[in-house]
This record gives sequence, C-alpha cells and structure tokens, in this order.
Amino acid sequence: MTWSILARDDAGRLGVAIASRFFAVGALCVHSRRGVGVLSTQALMNPLYGPAGLALLSDGRAAADVVATLTAADVGRAQRQLHVLPARGAGAAFTGAECIGWCGHRVDEGFSVAGNMLADERVVAASAEAFATHAGRALAERLIEALAAGEAAGGDKRGKQSAALRIHGDEDYPELDVRVDDHAEPVTELRRLYAVSLQRFQPFVACLPGRLSPAGELDRGRIEARVEAFHAARAAAPRR
Repeated sequence: MTWSILARDDAGRLGVAIASRFFAVGALCVHSRRGVGVLSTQALMNPLYGPAGLALLSDGRAAADVVATLTAADVGRAQRQLHVLPARGAGAAFTGAECIGWCGHRVDEGFSVAGNMLADERVVAASAEAFATHAGRALAERLIEALAAGEAAGGDKRGKQSAALRIHGDEDYPELDVRVDDHAEPVTELRRLYAVSLQRFQPFVACLPGRLSPAGELDRGRIEARVEAFHAARAAAPRR
C-alpha cells in the first residue's frame, strides 16, 4: 500500500518520506530516534516494530539483526514489509512473501527504499535514482524529490491519498514532521507544506529548548534576528 525512503546525511540527520493510497500513512508507519535510527513498517503494517526496533538499535544491534529479530517473532511477517536505517552502519530490509505486488526493496549506502502495491519496480528505482541525483541539497528536499520521482514512475498502483516527511536531528523531537493525511495530490501538497515550513517554522524550531540550551532562546528580538539570518543564508546558498 506504500513506498518510502529512509536516509541520513553527513550532519547526522535522519529522514523518511512516505506516500500511499491509504489515509494518514505518516501516523503509524514511520519511527525515528535521535542518534539511533529510522524505520518504516509497511504493507499490513505492524506499528509495534517502531518502538521495539529503535530499542534494539539503541542497544547496538545491527540493522540486519533488528529486522531478523522483529520479523522472526511475528506470525504475520509474510504480510509485512520493513526497512531500517541506523544512524551509523548499513541498513536492512524485509519484504514478506505474501506482500502484494509489485513489492520489493533496495538498500544503498546511507539510504533505502521499499514499497508494495506499486505500479512496478520502476517506482523504487526512480526514487533511489532521484535521491542520489540531488546530492548536495538539504535532506528533506532530496526525500521529497525521491517521492515525486517514484510517483511519476507510477507510485501506488491504486492511486494517491497521503504522504509524510520527517527529519530528526540532534534533539529528542524532530526538526520537521509534516503530514498530508488526505489529499488528491499528496506529494505536491507535501512539497508546498515544506516550502511553508521554511518561512518561519524551521528557524523558529532551532530557537526552542534543547539538549544544549535547556531554556532555548527567550529574547524575541534575537529570535527574529535568527529567522532573518536563516533566510539570508538560504538566499546566499548556491542553487542546485
């Protein structure tokens, strides 16, 4: 019912983008934890994979071991799809034998793509190629481009309904967590919401309390200055 891409960048951020012909795909499929990893549970999803998988990664288990442990204990594993990307090291994936075609996964260096109920294998291939092609752009933008390419290649064979994007940096809460739960063009809407988040949300979140600044930025003037600096830096950055 879904395809998704998990990825990390050189700054330690973890990200996931996901799309489906299913309501609120971002609600139960995607899971992430600072400095630990990110995963997506799909097909006849098992939301319990999220907390359990992140706990295993936090204990130092390799992604392949996490995938094997979770699926071995699940009597419904033949109808599940799961992929896991740790903060460091190789990712891993599982596509159950009874997942509905087209279904499959691809694990690369620093990212993985998995999907089921897709038009065909080109959806996964196009998503992976787009992510690699846009190297140098922000992680969130690369993930959105990957979804858009997968959709252009056919996407979910049943149609479109929802999409989501999550970026997890060095705080216990995400830097960005955007969901399109029910929309005629969910990937297009996700791109629009990401653009809106750049206006004030993203620079404002950087001013909130965090691990290194328990109180956060409390001076409203300095908050506004940081928002302005954020936009100045974006304007000066080379276009890719």
